[in-house]
Amino acid sequence: MMEKMIFGRYIPGISVLHRMDPRSKLLFVFGFICVVFLANNTYTYGLLLLTVALIILLSRMNVKFLLNGLKPVLFLVIFTFFLQLFFNKEGELLVSYGFIHIYEEGLRQAIFISMRFLLLVLVTSLLTLTTTPITLTDGIESILHPLKKINFPVHELALMMSISLRFIPTLMDETDKIMKAQMARGVDFTSGPIKERIRSIIPLLIPLFVSSFKRAEELATAMESRGYRGGEGRTKYRQLKWEFRDTAGTLSLVVLTVLLVLWRS
Repeated sequence: MMEKMIFGRYIPGISVLHRMDPRSKLLFVFGFICVVFLANNTYTYGLLLLTVALIILLSRMNVKFLLNGLKPVLFLVIFTFFLQLFFNKEGELLVSYGFIHIYEEGLRQAIFISMRFLLLVLVTSLLTLTTTPITLTDGIESILHPLKKINFPVHELALMMSISLRFIPTLMDETDKIMKAQMARGVDFTSGPIKERIRSIIPLLIPLFVSSFKRAEELATAMESRGYRGGEGRTKYRQLKWEFRDTAGTLSLVVLTVLLVLWRS
């Protein structure tokens, strides 16, 4: 499970994406999440696919590794696809078999919305795959710095988000270990009625929650023992530096937005 998990992991590298300022990557991801909803036809979705393919190329990530990482969210993609396919009744009727009725607009929206979901997962995953938790924390804190004027706990929020992302693969790994231990004791997670499957998850959740609270307590103790008292007065060993590639990345988002607006139906 750990090998299939990509969200929250960091893969060391020397690609252009790895060397970019975390602030530019955060701005691009937040902007991409917004502009992806501008796409509503084949041309605009094709442009989004081309953009994500270019980002993957710049990151030098293994495409097979990324596709394997999408397996944990595949159920949500399939569920979203069939939800739009069977419940959207607009457009011309394409298939009518018994109680199954598939319409042209339903098929179109099923493909587009599923593609949108996959693109969002890929882009956000590439952010964590190419950015260390420390620099990600610094980037979030730098972007939210103006909120300090209203006494908003910027440093604490950035640290909390960074720790949350960092512990996603750790919790997945812990879940995998607990599942294997329960299966060795005869618990079956894959067969039987739905009620029995749900009941079999309870022995999995309880030790997972206990382990999570234990890890959180150990982390808090370690931070206190090292003198951590919040962000007030703290200095940074690594200074963020905005370069030309970061400006180019931000401008590419502006160009993408303009093209999506022009090519919308």
